[in-house]
Amino acid sequence: MRKQIAAANWKMNKTLEDGKKLLNDILSGVGSLHEHQQVIFAVPFPYLIQCNEMIKGKKNLYISAQNCHHKTSGAYTGEVSVDMIHSIDIKYCIVGHSERREYFAESNAMLAEKVNLCLAKNIIPIFCCGEPLDIREAGSQNAFVEKQLEESLFHLDQEAVQKVVIAYEPIWAIGTGKTASSEQAQEMHAHLRNVIAGKYGKTVSENISILYGGSVKGANANEIFSQPDVDGGLVGGASLIAEEFLQIIAALK
Repeated sequence: MRKQIAAANWKMNKTLEDGKKLLNDILSGVGSLHEHQQVIFAVPFPYLIQCNEMIKGKKNLYISAQNCHHKTSGAYTGEVSVDMIHSIDIKYCIVGHSERREYFAESNAMLAEKVNLCLAKNIIPIFCCGEPLDIREAGSQNAFVEKQLEESLFHLDQEAVQKVVIAYEPIWAIGTGKTASSEQAQEMHAHLRNVIAGKYGKTVSENISILYGGSVKGANANEIFSQPDVDGGLVGGASLIAEEFLQIIAALK
């Protein structure tokens, strides 16, 4: 069975003490996970080391960086390299989140560089893709998201691409008042898996976890995760509330 993943993206939230309390509360309530289930916490850069210590020795729990720079090193004040992330034993990194694409103008080509650097250091990229509202309203979402995969992932060989976790974010359903249904999530996830199968074959596509990132909450996680091509969620706001995120973890297949 593919990995079923509940990934928390704290974004730019929580002080260190607040974050440690949140993580402790979740760790206290999570219980044991099945072999195919994982819980990942993408915490702000200053907290990576402390949070990694907190989950040490706990099975199927991981800490992730929220971003990395697309160059190995250099005069990039304030940026964080993959080598730095690797040096503190972090196993995951979010790449291409919609907020990075929108606010920091990250291109598909730049994200391909980030993916390459992560994989070279055995850091698993959580690669985000998804369409904005105007693309969805024009009915061009499939081609738009397909291009994101093609330009950022399809240079990889079969072995490498299977290490990537994909997260689909319907940007139009985040903070717009519009809601993506579980059927719409399944439709896009199935499309992504078919696109991957067209490039690499069905066996490869069936091995890649595809997470849903469109306002997952405790109340809708069961319905969304029940879809056959949805392998968990990349969760924003609800991951900042222990009770909510515990419900989301419990909804994993």
